[in-house]
Amino acid sequence: MEAYAVLETGGKQVLVKVGDRIEIEKLSVEAGQEAVIDTVCAVSDGTTLKVGKPYVEGAKVTLAVDGVVKADKVINFKAKRRKGERRKKGHRQQLTVATVKAIA
Repeated sequence: MEAYAVLETGGKQVLVKVGDRIEIEKLSVEAGQEAVIDTVCAVSDGTTLKVGKPYVEGAKVTLAVDGVVKADKVINFKAKRRKGERRKKGHRQQLTVATVKAIA
């Protein structure tokens, strides 16, 4: 079995393996640099699994940041029936695209 980790970022948990390309909420790291995430909930080396309470101590995931993209637009539409009241608002979240380099 292959090594993997479950990391928490942006209020979400993501299962990653070395070499995976992931999209996570925007990090304050520029393209071409490395980011280290230490909020690792679980880590496995292929044979044993360590689960944190809430995070595994000393566990880190190193990411190579490829750039920033925008997610698909999310539409928020509210209406009150028979009143003519309508409200429409759109939002596009910025995401960091990164490649997992190492799990330690």
